[in-house]
Amino acid sequence: MKVLLTAPYENEKALNELKGLFDEVIYRSWKPHGRAFNPEELIALLQETQVDALISEHDEITEEVLRANPHLKFVGICRGTPSNINLDVATELGIPVFNTPARNAQAVAEMFIANVITLMRNTVPAIDWLEGKNWGEGAHTSYLQFKGNELAGKKVGMVGFGAVGQHIARMLVSFPCEIFYFDPYYEDPNSEYKKVELEELFSSCDVIGIHLPVTAETKGMIDKKYLSLLNKDAIFVNTARATVVNREDLLEVIESGQIRGAVLDVFYNEPPDDIDYKMILNKNVIATPHIAGATHEVEDHHAFIMNNNLREFFHNGNKSIKQLVNKAVVEKTSIS
Repeated sequence: MKVLLTAPYENEKALNELKGLFDEVIYRSWKPHGRAFNPEELIALLQETQVDALISEHDEITEEVLRANPHLKFVGICRGTPSNINLDVATELGIPVFNTPARNAQAVAEMFIANVITLMRNTVPAIDWLEGKNWGEGAHTSYLQFKGNELAGKKVGMVGFGAVGQHIARMLVSFPCEIFYFDPYYEDPNSEYKKVELEELFSSCDVIGIHLPVTAETKGMIDKKYLSLLNKDAIFVNTARATVVNREDLLEVIESGQIRGAVLDVFYNEPPDDIDYKMILNKNVIATPHIAGATHEVEDHHAFIMNNNLREFFHNGNKSIKQLVNKAVVEKTSIS
């Protein structure tokens, strides 16, 4: 089998491992190209290479791409959620689709915790104050002005409790923090965390993290109904997808000072528009440009996860591999 690889596989061991699984691997990473391949470019590349399968990361694998290549034996998507491929058409054509769940769970979890602590400890204004040469003779000026709070002892709520949410929870237990979650598709087998409805989560937690994909069920799901329940010391965190939250409602609770602040890594428009920038520039918001999952290690993770998926499916004869994505599986896990 001949495979086109456009996902980054910069880990030499992982690339050699993949080459050992198939007859030929043609490596054309999107990174030197400067951006993901659009449908026209991808169709041309598949035509040029005459491959039997494709492993991608961000390329636009639309209906047109799939119908132009119905012979593909599989498509691998090196992402936690295969949102850049038309799954309905892939299923119709009988093309198996693999993804790499939890590839960025560690990266997102670390940044989630780091930025929540940064906000709680007033680190950014303290740095600005210091760089502004505001330190006078009073030895305790900064100590009093920037005194913050500890994350330990706080109640943390996860909206969606899949790989990322569970990873954060495992790390926070040792602070210690009390973990609450809302996810109709997950039940903690050890009852280590408390499963609650959204109303209780928003009204009782000090930190609320959003960990939802965008589906018909989740788009705009977090709105004023829930945001109005947040207490004045609450911190709202979204490192998942912006459109699962009503941004006008979120902007209102931020600008009104109803909550302590927000940590945002995703926006309705990327690059942001004027409304997005109202949140980004608010002094009570720590905003980053969609980089929570951007570590060098994430590429290593997705390469080895994909290799393991393909090895199990094609070389071990296990046709019930859990990482094989189809319409039913995606619908069932739409929240978590």
